[in-house]
Amino acid sequence: MLNNQKSIHFWNPSLFSLKGGIQVYLKSVLKVLASGKKGINYEVFLKGELGSSSDCNDFPNMRFHFSSKFSSKLPTSLTTLAFAAKILVHGIWHRPNLIIAGHINFTPVAYWLKRLTGIPYWTMAYGIEAWEINRPSLQKALHYADRILAISTYTRDRLLKEQNLNPAKISLLPCTFEPNHFKIAPKPDYLLQRYHLKPQQPIILTVARLDSLERYKGYDQILNALPQIRQAIPNVHYIIIGKGNDRHRIEQLITELNLQDCVTLAGFIPDEQLNDYYNLCDVFAMPSKKEGFGIVYLEALACGKPTLGGNQDGAIDALCHGELGALVNPDDVNEIAQNLIQILQGTYPHPIIYRPENLRQKVIEIYGFHRFQQTLTEYLYQFFAAETLPLDKL
Repeated sequence: MLNNQKSIHFWNPSLFSLKGGIQVYLKSVLKVLASGKKGINYEVFLKGELGSSSDCNDFPNMRFHFSSKFSSKLPTSLTTLAFAAKILVHGIWHRPNLIIAGHINFTPVAYWLKRLTGIPYWTMAYGIEAWEINRPSLQKALHYADRILAISTYTRDRLLKEQNLNPAKISLLPCTFEPNHFKIAPKPDYLLQRYHLKPQQPIILTVARLDSLERYKGYDQILNALPQIRQAIPNVHYIIIGKGNDRHRIEQLITELNLQDCVTLAGFIPDEQLNDYYNLCDVFAMPSKKEGFGIVYLEALACGKPTLGGNQDGAIDALCHGELGALVNPDDVNEIAQNLIQILQGTYPHPIIYRPENLRQKVIEIYGFHRFQQTLTEYLYQFFAAETLPLDKL
């Protein structure tokens, strides 16, 4: 069925039942689309998501397609097949002007739709899932994509090098955050009391899923660096926020290193308390080496906190090549220790990290939602201008 109404089909993994960097990013995309002017129909498809009407309240101009209770009970492989069939049939039936694949794994379906109907498609590239791709169907789908939105120059450069893509196909749409949710504030008394800490006590913070598949976040390296850090700063305390199946192993490592008195595994923390935890710390540290970008760096910077990341992944973008924080070799425990000691002792050579308001202003200017909205809207303008849709209809 051909549809004369301008429309976009937006394909997503689960957005409301899961919480992770991809979900946060895609909700930001939805927010941009929802804030646009009327004139385009948005059909949003979610894989493996039952959903509810309350989930859609923030996006009134969009139609959501949730999974059925039957398909949600299928094995993962069949759930994937059912979702692929669903978005393929809807694409053929409704013929949208543009398909946006919210995950790179959806692009083979978009490729076949383009072959069958000529519908152009974009896809989004985050981190690990976009690196070292060797599936021929996915490689072909990337080459035929009309635009690839990469969240960092690191991911973009890896795609260009590994897949030999046309550089004109890949555009940057870096991660964003909500500045109003993260603000500079004194160390919260209730958290100092909860963890038996003193106001002047140096505190290192990491926010990460404690998953056995995500040890690249770098919390092991900080734990291994702590004995050296304690020699220079005896009362230092390290707090790790997050939950996952790696917690037991981390507890064992803490015991082996005799760090029980200076490490706190805070577990899951509600979103509304995250700002307090950022303000509790004196430095945010996540020396990762496989991070696509790292929204947590932006959140910490918005709270005016000195921030440390790895120099081998998307943290390079988040910290603006070292302009906004320290970048270290994530495999070098000594380098991690020395940089954290310098930061906590006030001797780090880059003075901006000790200027909270400057850090906050800079990160909002570069990565705030307004900039994200401007960038994505401009890409849509370019596309629909070529489609002869008046720009004031966006």
